[in-house]
Amino acid sequence: MGEHLEELERLVDTAGGLVVGEVTQHIDKPNPATYLGKGKVEELRLAIIDTNASLVVFDDELSPSQGKNIEDATGQRVIDRAELILDIFATRARSSEAKMQVELAQLQYMLPRLMRMWAHLEKFRGGIGVRGPGETQLETDRRLINQRIKLLKNKLDDVQTSRVVQRSGRREAFRASLVGYTNAGKSSILRTIGNAPEVFVEDRLFATLDPLTREIDLGENTKVLLTDTVGFIRKLPHNLVASFRATLEEVNEADLLLHVIDASHPVWEEQRDVVEEVLAELGAEKKPMLYVFSKIDALPPEELAAMKERIENLVPSSVFVSSVTEGGLDPLRQALLVAMREGTQIAEIRLPAEDGKLLADIYRNGSVLSQRTDDGQIVLRARLDEQLAGRIKKLGASVAYPRETNR
Repeated sequence: MGEHLEELERLVDTAGGLVVGEVTQHIDKPNPATYLGKGKVEELRLAIIDTNASLVVFDDELSPSQGKNIEDATGQRVIDRAELILDIFATRARSSEAKMQVELAQLQYMLPRLMRMWAHLEKFRGGIGVRGPGETQLETDRRLINQRIKLLKNKLDDVQTSRVVQRSGRREAFRASLVGYTNAGKSSILRTIGNAPEVFVEDRLFATLDPLTREIDLGENTKVLLTDTVGFIRKLPHNLVASFRATLEEVNEADLLLHVIDASHPVWEEQRDVVEEVLAELGAEKKPMLYVFSKIDALPPEELAAMKERIENLVPSSVFVSSVTEGGLDPLRQALLVAMREGTQIAEIRLPAEDGKLLADIYRNGSVLSQRTDDGQIVLRARLDEQLAGRIKKLGASVAYPRETNR
């Protein structure tokens, strides 16, 4: 529980608040009316007076009535973890798409609470002529919110359609997506491996909301499209996962998921499980995945050695990286090269010297190792997969696999 509350404190800090105290209670079953027991609610009220607190944040999701009853008992505003995360997303959204996604999630979260908020005015129901202003306002608010939700969903559907078109234009490129718990080091990896100083990096939760894709040169005439995605967190509001589904489809379209895990975090195993639960919710649990243990520079050498030994026995293909040490991302570069070469072979390709279009296609979608001219033909030595080899054969190139070239 302690680590959960520490994370909640970091969320409050990210949202711009200052934690002045905490109250915990071990209960088998939450109180349906106030979540906490009556005595604990009174303890909370006194703690608020002592610390002059102006906001109470619960680590678990509260029902609309629980939130209202605690506010009545304590005299201060009450929110839960889900609402806090939505608030952080609202302040961090930069692109119009991210702003729409966050607004949609907030409205969907608000709608049932709005209805409960006006529930005390139900007594005005009764028939024509006796309906009170409360119910009229409730109906107006509900209608406006539902209209806005429908509008946002339609706009996001349009964004999703255009994203599919964009992706179809780069379908042949090998794509990898960085996924992981928030603040695991994904953006630092993209910034360093892609030599991209414009990638925003901050030691705070949810620094990245908008997916960012960069073409990464791995050397040996090989490039990969690498995408940074929004970080996950335990108890991530379902409305948020649903509204960010279009953005997170980058995950489903990837050839390889790079699951970045903060090796220096004391509960990294729990964080790994949280990420895999969200990936399952997105239908991406069967995607090829490479575990990337980051921030290894923050671990003492003996602890790192023990961790490497343990992980290599469990998941032998994992890599250990650092974004701050010289050559710290080399193991990831090598792993990406290996992943890209899977299912490919080195071939000798001959094509007419004047066929510039076919030559460009091979350079774009294969990995060309050398080029020469022989008897009026262009001869390439390149790494191809079966699909590309079959296509260029149909377009008039000859493809051979000399045994010596594949050694």
